[in-house]
Amino acid sequence: MTTLLLIRHGQSEANLSRVFAGNYDAPLTELGIKQAEKTAEFIAENYKADCVYASDLIRAFETGKIVANALNLTVTPNPGMREISAGRWEAVSFDKIGEEFPEAYKKWREDIGNSVCPDGESVKDLGERVMATLKAIAEENDEKTVVIATHATPIRVSQTLIAHGNLAPMQDIPWVSNASVTEIFYDNGNWTLGKVGQDSHLTDFRTNLPVNV
Repeated sequence: MTTLLLIRHGQSEANLSRVFAGNYDAPLTELGIKQAEKTAEFIAENYKADCVYASDLIRAFETGKIVANALNLTVTPNPGMREISAGRWEAVSFDKIGEEFPEAYKKWREDIGNSVCPDGESVKDLGERVMATLKAIAEENDEKTVVIATHATPIRVSQTLIAHGNLAPMQDIPWVSNASVTEIFYDNGNWTLGKVGQDSHLTDFRTNLPVNV
């Protein structure tokens, strides 16, 4: 069995500005760096990680690098673990998206599993991309414990698919917080979900997505 530890990146400048980041390349804030450092400590204390991967977007790659450095490992970039490509929503505030794309954003908030970012990626396509990437990483690292620094929507979509087998219940799956750790397990083609959104180690440094996302 392979253990995959999915880390949502630490707080980014996009999170702080309350914009839809997508593939917009926003770096970590000072708080985001601190969150990543605390998560690195948590993983070092609770797991024996063998390798570290990360989305190649800077906020996730920086998070992965901080964790890898603490574990005396290197981080391997993998674009398959990028956030959803948000098209016309990228770097736009959530409030403005709601005003300019009311129907599409209502779909995102109320039926996210069937939603599509205008001129961007569908959540269905994201799910296929993320699960294919996770499967490839798991099969390359059989019986190992693998850390993967990624983003909120890839974690949410993988949770939903592993727990339910389809995206219909995705709107009922909460977003995980910045720098939280979610366990998933892969064994001979079968996925299981472990602990989700572990963030108690962050104490007063915890941050979440706004309620209108």
